[in-house]
Amino acid sequence: MKICLFPNDQPLSLQVANELKKKLENADEILTDKFPDLVISIGGDGTFLSAVHQFANQLSTIRFVGVHTGHLGFYSDWLVNEIDLLLDKIKQDHGQATHYPLMEAKVHYLDGQITDILAVNEIILDRITNSLSVDVYVDDLLFEKFRGDGLCISTPTGSSGYNKSLNGALIDPNFSALQMTEIASINNRVYRTLGSPIIVSSHTTIRVVPEIGDPTINYDSYRLPQNRYQEIVFKIAKQPLRMANYKQISFWQRVKNSFIGDEC
Repeated sequence: MKICLFPNDQPLSLQVANELKKKLENADEILTDKFPDLVISIGGDGTFLSAVHQFANQLSTIRFVGVHTGHLGFYSDWLVNEIDLLLDKIKQDHGQATHYPLMEAKVHYLDGQITDILAVNEIILDRITNSLSVDVYVDDLLFEKFRGDGLCISTPTGSSGYNKSLNGALIDPNFSALQMTEIASINNRVYRTLGSPIIVSSHTTIRVVPEIGDPTINYDSYRLPQNRYQEIVFKIAKQPLRMANYKQISFWQRVKNSFIGDEC
């Protein structure tokens, strides 16, 4: 199996990567930075997201696994002291995988250019100054005229991130769905919004058309250069994220580990 080690630049992550490199070479595994079968992220969730974006054009052939070297990560199952156990699982690998839905967005600029975005967690629209004012379409229906601090559109796995802090629902990733959550909406005679999150199926698109000003577009800790947008169209991506399910930890176990703990 061809394996890529993807550590962040912290000393502990680099040390773990070096130890893993030696153990994998002794096990006759192939280490590569190009066209791997397995990517091992070493760090936290930010490192994991960077790894996915690094190999975004190869997601159909790559599985990911995470080793966390700091605080407990939602996508990182393995502790530093479990490296040998992880190595045993890699040796016994039989292609086991868990699939998580991803989101894609198509950004249409007023000058005719189009940019495609892939998001693991969420895409956030806001403005640095003043409020955000947009028309929100669900498929071809003008659903609401939104004005407020912003909008968060999240995937099922991303529903446990920023979306959760906005009182959005947590969605089981077995449901291929998108969630749109408002950020401090303004409701008056001109702007009327539902005032609660909405969840749409994988067959439905959410389309946002800026009305006043241009939103800042942030996704998975990345940001698009601010420009004049015509519209942004969101939908579930055809290609899911494939996790190497060596520990067989369910989404809800991950949620419990991250937010509740072992007290109950």
